[in-house]
Amino acid sequence: PSVGAAGKGKAIVNLVSMRTNEKLAAVCAVKKFPEDEFVLMCSRKGIIKKTPLSAFKKPISRGIIAIGIEDEDALIAAAITDGQSEAILATRRGKAIHFQEGDVRPMGRTARGVKGIRLFAKDEVVSMAVVESGGTLLTVTDKGFGKRSRIEDYRIQTRGGKGIINVKTTKRNGDVVAVPFVRDEDQLMVITAHGMIVRLNVGDFGVMGRATQGLRLIQLD
Repeated sequence: PSVGAAGKGKAIVNLVSMRTNEKLAAVCAVKKFPEDEFVLMCSRKGIIKKTPLSAFKKPISRGIIAIGIEDEDALIAAAITDGQSEAILATRRGKAIHFQEGDVRPMGRTARGVKGIRLFAKDEVVSMAVVESGGTLLTVTDKGFGKRSRIEDYRIQTRGGKGIINVKTTKRNGDVVAVPFVRDEDQLMVITAHGMIVRLNVGDFGVMGRATQGLRLIQLD
């Protein structure tokens, strides 16, 4: 239902069956299911998977399998692609890897996927961005800081590598929570865990190097 900014909305369990302790991980808006488009998915442990969008054109009320997930892993992102895009996976501790989507072969819905990034101890993937030329990568941390970096600063690697530094994470700016692809004319909405929100112009933030801490986007309690 369409509700105001303070409305609670409708529980997803009223729309699709969910198992106990299961949580929503991603939402993709879809109108058609062409054969030449794909769903690109990524897990917390750095597993990447690509499945034809047409494989999801016959949903049922209890849901259908989209990816096989190991017991201690979880899906964290999904996006619709044309099969020829580039992707960037970003980790909580400030690493990122940039690779061609073509490095990931199409798989069936029940497949587990392949290694997208090799993680260091106690690190995990928190964001996946499908990128194009003419934009920048916006990195946001859990203490309300953010920065923009040029896509060209992230050299294209073969999937499964260790990646490179994306942002310098410290006690001041915190860990990474989101890394979307943005353009200068875009606007940004930063939302806190307690539901506070601030709206910003992406173009108001200058482009910085990868190893910087960023600037404050929102003041947190």
